[in-house]
Amino acid sequence: MEIPFEKTLAEIIRWRVNKDPDSIAHKFGDRETTYREFDSFANKIAQGLIALECGPDTRVAFLAKNSDYFFEFLYGTLKSRTVAVGVNWRLAPPEVAFIVNDSKSEVLFVGSEFFGLIEQIKDELPYVKKIIAVGENHEEWENFVDWRDLQKDEDPLIETLPDDDVIQLYTSGTTGHPKGVQLTNSNFSSANIMATHGYFEHFEEGSVNLVCMPVFHVAGTNMGLGGYVFGCKSIIIPEVDPTLILELVEREGIENTIFVPAVILFLIQHPEVENTDWSSMKTVIYGASPIAQDTLEKAIKIMDCNFWQVYGLTETNGAVTFLSPEDHEPSKGKLRSCGKPGYGAEIRVVDEDGKELPVREVGEIIIKCGNNMKGYWNNPEATEESVVDGWLYSGDAGYFDKDGFLFIHDRVKDMIVSGGENIYPAEVENALMNHEDILDAAVVGIPDDKWGEAVKAFVVLKEGADLKDDEIISYVRTQIAGYKCPKSINYVEELPRNPSGKILRREIRAPFWEGKDRNISGN
Repeated sequence: MEIPFEKTLAEIIRWRVNKDPDSIAHKFGDRETTYREFDSFANKIAQGLIALECGPDTRVAFLAKNSDYFFEFLYGTLKSRTVAVGVNWRLAPPEVAFIVNDSKSEVLFVGSEFFGLIEQIKDELPYVKKIIAVGENHEEWENFVDWRDLQKDEDPLIETLPDDDVIQLYTSGTTGHPKGVQLTNSNFSSANIMATHGYFEHFEEGSVNLVCMPVFHVAGTNMGLGGYVFGCKSIIIPEVDPTLILELVEREGIENTIFVPAVILFLIQHPEVENTDWSSMKTVIYGASPIAQDTLEKAIKIMDCNFWQVYGLTETNGAVTFLSPEDHEPSKGKLRSCGKPGYGAEIRVVDEDGKELPVREVGEIIIKCGNNMKGYWNNPEATEESVVDGWLYSGDAGYFDKDGFLFIHDRVKDMIVSGGENIYPAEVENALMNHEDILDAAVVGIPDDKWGEAVKAFVVLKEGADLKDDEIISYVRTQIAGYKCPKSINYVEELPRNPSGKILRREIRAPFWEGKDRNISGN
């Protein structure tokens, strides 16, 4: 199948529509949409955005759980040459406000579950000129379907360019503020070509994919876009629901999907997993956090299909290494590896001076490939720090073995990966120290059988203060997303620091990881 990867995303999907207009593009609940209908809805959304004077490069934000409406919106932004901003619906109101304002989004699409959240902050969003309600009606905001269907069904045929930003996704911030990752048409073309030499081998016209990972992450977005590029039928669900996933695997004949390890664990622990007919499944892609070897081996036995482990970041538009199904044979000793560099990717392990290190020596992983982001939105300093001479500095430490397999050893930075979500300690520490009775705080990731890592806080209280764990956690939850909040708290008199005053998180963390493998696959 000759897919025109040299074209932009809008052009590739138009090509697919012309090729397979009456095939099913996606299904959400009982609602099925053909490629022809998908194209029509996108035309209307594009025309609606243009009517709102959203010119090329204008940001428009989407805060809602997964649905077919998100992908209509995304295709509409591609056709109008605007930029889709995926907003993590697990964030707290101040965090959502930061992303909408940082991106200068002019239109905000909001799922009904989040009406209350936006009502709290709508007066703090100076760039937003229209809010559109997705799903249920809202007394003040126009309904998505009503707004869409008022527009004319005509492709604006605006020229799009390889270097155009198409999607902006936000990563957690090392200093408390997330950064907007600019992903371009070229980034997606490169990622699709790379994956074609990897796990996309089973993505064929008419094959059935499951899109269950959140679309504010590259995993969810790429699973959907990959399906449209290859002419698949995507079954979309709002969020991870193990019972529903098992039902759909059997009822819809799911063939391909991507899970984070926590989801794999939930599935193999489900009471119905052994009664589920997995015979349709061909490919399970996984990554973004640690996975226990026994969990992986059980999943391979139960699902009986090809497993691909991947490693990548939002900044690399997803996967840049691939551990093939053949290398999942335990006797090869590669299950703790995240595989080899993907097609067209150069990966090195370097020391602090940027010098490439020999086999089995641990250093920082740096990446050069067409997937690498254009940069961080309106943040040239962070871009210059992360991208040097075309090499993206990942912040992850690892090493290559003699066979060229990459192993993630630790993190150069202190990021915690819990259930596939990236959490920066500084962000949680700032929230803790906003409490009037907390003098000092440090946060680390500790082993967790379910999530890979759990957030643990060490706090120094003001003299005479008497706080309980639940009081602190409830307070932090008002400041940041619930998944970032500490799961447990230790009370200490002081925190270990180096001579310059920097918290020695590695020293705090070390006792919890004795005898444990801290391999990761960050995303």
